[in-house]
Amino acid sequence: MAESVPPAEAVKKSGGMSNLVARLLTAVVVVPVLLYSLFWAPWWAFFSIAMAASAASAMELSGMTLAGHRGLQVWSIIAALGVFAVFYFAPSSLAVTSTVLAVVALGFLLALFAPDPIESAGNRMGWLVVTPLFAGGMLSAIAQLHRLDHGGAWVVLSMMLAWFGDTGGYFAGRAFGKHKLYPKVSPKKTIEGAVGGAAASIGGALLAHFWYLPDLPLLHAIALGLVASIVGQAGDLTISLIKRSTGFKDSGFIVPGHGGLLDRIDALVMTGFATWLYAVWFLPPS
Repeated sequence: MAESVPPAEAVKKSGGMSNLVARLLTAVVVVPVLLYSLFWAPWWAFFSIAMAASAASAMELSGMTLAGHRGLQVWSIIAALGVFAVFYFAPSSLAVTSTVLAVVALGFLLALFAPDPIESAGNRMGWLVVTPLFAGGMLSAIAQLHRLDHGGAWVVLSMMLAWFGDTGGYFAGRAFGKHKLYPKVSPKKTIEGAVGGAAASIGGALLAHFWYLPDLPLLHAIALGLVASIVGQAGDLTISLIKRSTGFKDSGFIVPGHGGLLDRIDALVMTGFATWLYAVWFLPPS
């Protein structure tokens, strides 16, 4: 479980390593492994990575929202893996509907086994439902991208939309940031940084169009880049809001010296979902 701190201190970063250096070091280690799993390894390699990320995300999210309730945290992880597997292997409407309703029903019933403190029982009940659907369902969408034609390229695009936006927002914010974007949730983020992040995400989508994903039309690339940037930055703010509300400065400790997995993939969860939605609903037939 991540270290708990007073909510007022939740936005402070841990360790002496700068935010940018930590992200670059993480990328140096992670990117080659991801590229190999996406383009050269058997299908189950990336599936296993995505499923492990789902379990880790459920562990971190439940660790913040269900602190002190180990049994409920274990349920959240198991349920997230179940949702992931059903969405990936049996994505029929009946299977998905049955799974979602089962998670809702079991989440409500399991809350009865941990009623204390009674004042927060309703919150726990909600997180018993939300955590499996978020950690299992949203990350399953990224795994399902890999199953499409040129699936590796689609997954790379979803990552570029997140990480280009994150990096562009960082540099634009440092260089030009003057107007706060959402100070109650993330005091360091600025409107100028958000605009820079959007421009960088669009640039990443254009790079995909001209370089490795010609199936993505030019105007679609611009639109997808803009939408993904918006939802990606919203995902970042959402995890920050959860951390502030629960009094955690980091979502976990998986990334050495720089917090948890959700701290690193908060935007990717949303950009991956947006990319999957586009690919299955709006991509023009080839």
